[in-house]
Amino acid sequence: MENINIETQDMPRIPMIGEKAPDFEAVTTHGKISLKDYKGSWLILFSHPADFTPVCTTEFVAFTDIYEELEKRGVKLLGLSIDSVHSHIAWVRNIEEKFGKKVPFPIIADLSMEVAKKFGMIHPKQSSTSAVRCVFVIDPNQIVRAIIYYPLSTGRNMDEILRLIDSLQTVDKHGVATPANWRPGDRVIVPAPTTQEAAEERMKQKDLECIDWYLCTKKI
Repeated sequence: MENINIETQDMPRIPMIGEKAPDFEAVTTHGKISLKDYKGSWLILFSHPADFTPVCTTEFVAFTDIYEELEKRGVKLLGLSIDSVHSHIAWVRNIEEKFGKKVPFPIIADLSMEVAKKFGMIHPKQSSTSAVRCVFVIDPNQIVRAIIYYPLSTGRNMDEILRLIDSLQTVDKHGVATPANWRPGDRVIVPAPTTQEAAEERMKQKDLECIDWYLCTKKI
């Protein structure tokens, strides 16, 4: 008889890159919010395990520090954990008191775990009552463009989140790709040609630097 993992079977399907983000409506520290409220803007939806915990506190300070940089890029921030709105409010006030940082973005109070389950934020082998550290980047058309997962023990890197946003927006604007460790101002990758004739022509283009026909870069 086939072995069925009931725990895995009951888990909702995680949204995939390129798919429409699951719609939701939720109570937050800024009132009721739905995904539709963010249509037309980039959105970072991120989850944290719990309020008043050390790693999460450092992350909220760090997210607050990059908030203005995200705003410059037209990106909204939305947090989430399986805590009450009163817990969120108390924690935000504590962060302001202890760190001098006023958290400017809303936090979803997801006591029912409805939103967390829609986005695959509950990983039972880590915790069945807390969300792991997820980052979903959702574009203005509400398509999931990138997903990052971290374990409970590892705080996120804000420089990488900004770099990821810069890459996605550059790709959309210029129709290119970005190489490993790319930063704004670095050369970008030109899409590879799809015919032999185009490959031969590619090597003659003076505005490109080509390692070979399939790997050429340019300045933008």
